[in-house]
Amino acid sequence: MSRFMIDRFAPLFVMLCFAIAAVSPARAQEVTTEADFAILMDARTGNVLYEKNGTEQMAPASMTKLMTSLLVFDRLKTGELSLDDKFFVSVNAWKKGGSKMWVQEGTQIRVEDLLRGIIVQSGNDACIVVAEALAGTESRFAEMMTERGQEIGLENTVFKNSTGWPDPEHMTTARDLALIARYIIQNHGDFYDYYKEVEFTWEGIRQPNRNPLLYVDSTADGLKTGHTEASGYGLVGSAVRKGRRLIVVVNGLESEKQRKMESKRLLDIGFREFKDYDLYAAGDKLDKAKVWNGRRPSVGLEVREPISVVMHRRARKNIKAVVTYDGPLSAPIDSAQQVATLTITAPGLGPLEYPVYPTDDVKRTGVLGQMGTALKHLLLPKPQQVSDATEPADG
Repeated sequence: MSRFMIDRFAPLFVMLCFAIAAVSPARAQEVTTEADFAILMDARTGNVLYEKNGTEQMAPASMTKLMTSLLVFDRLKTGELSLDDKFFVSVNAWKKGGSKMWVQEGTQIRVEDLLRGIIVQSGNDACIVVAEALAGTESRFAEMMTERGQEIGLENTVFKNSTGWPDPEHMTTARDLALIARYIIQNHGDFYDYYKEVEFTWEGIRQPNRNPLLYVDSTADGLKTGHTEASGYGLVGSAVRKGRRLIVVVNGLESEKQRKMESKRLLDIGFREFKDYDLYAAGDKLDKAKVWNGRRPSVGLEVREPISVVMHRRARKNIKAVVTYDGPLSAPIDSAQQVATLTITAPGLGPLEYPVYPTDDVKRTGVLGQMGTALKHLLLPKPQQVSDATEPADG
């Protein structure tokens, strides 16, 4: 509950807030990691449950191949490609070093086999086959990767190749890698099963999936590892338990063992210590806002989408929700237009922002009514308004 004064004419920045004070923020989220970079994200809501240097740029190594695969999935989804289409293997692809699918120069390989070569075997050669087929050159394909990344919300990522081969300008962040994984999970579910395949054989060479989570966690089903001298050991992983899916990213670790242990430990913490909370249903009323020059003195404020968050179970006791708007609202008011913002914060969470709408249209009053309103505000003392906002529900 907060108090605020209504000005005579100028709109006032109004803040209505409510909170339940309890445990200190320091105790609400006891998560640490030995990784230089890390993030733990709820796949459904996109809530970040924990991060360490999550928006700092880093070398992604072979975790880059998530975006390479995403561009193939995009074309499969639109029908521009089919899994049975074949791509030609150039000398450039055949001779590429590092991890390999073992493609043969001059052959043609099905798209589905190339995807398995990229996802399961982490084949640099397979990535270049795809890049050259879709863009002509790998450098142009890298530009397409960067452009597509910006379209899906990546803010700090620049790709210079399709493989993750070391390049000082080839950079991303833990948060951006989590967003790529989330996009694949939400938009390319028809192809997601490739990420949980534990082995793939090509040209008689059987290679296991490098993702350690697939072997130590029965709930894990993806996604991709990476390692170079510059990046250290990294992993983008995901798992589902009791209907909840989490995404974990770690990078900058010193060994395969440490990568396995840290990614598994962070997932365990996420599923054990964090919980879903349904805060508002669509149509829930938050408060009323005063109206200037309207045919009614106030209008209700509501959310029009269900709002739920995932947070540390102890942070729920210190959640805060704030509605902000410039008020009083000036008529005419269109109920289809956003007039306020609901901001939700808690220790280790947010700020998360959601649009708030008026419950009804409000028409502008006539000339006489406007004159009366102005006279009233000139002659009467400034009123003090006290507003009680509705607390979010205990989900």
